[in-house]
Amino acid sequence: VQLQASGGGLVQAGESLRLSCAASGSIIGIRAMRWYRQAPGKEREWVAIIYPNGSINYADSVKGRFTISRDRAKKTVYLQMNSLEPRDTAVYYCNIETVYRSYWGQGTQVTVSS
Repeated sequence: VQLQASGGGLVQAGESLRLSCAASGSIIGIRAMRWYRQAPGKEREWVAIIYPNGSINYADSVKGRFTISRDRAKKTVYLQMNSLEPRDTAVYYCNIETVYRSYWGQGTQVTVSS
């Protein structure tokens, strides 16, 4: 199983991006799906989480601006990012945690200019 993240890019402050994380193959025993980000010189931080039952939570820094969702049929997790700010600049990683192991995508760069 591999996770392929895409959708990053260079945008101006206030604009939007939608990140996608597509899983190849079947993943069973999912506990949660998350997005993380890592800015230059900083530790990786958690951004958003969605559980199989649909429950969702966000880091305070993105609450009200980002939306996590999933498409079961497409085996894809999304992160809709609105009102982007320069402080959102980072490499964004998707993560799927199962009862057996944790899967990580390769990361997609998001750069927000002021």
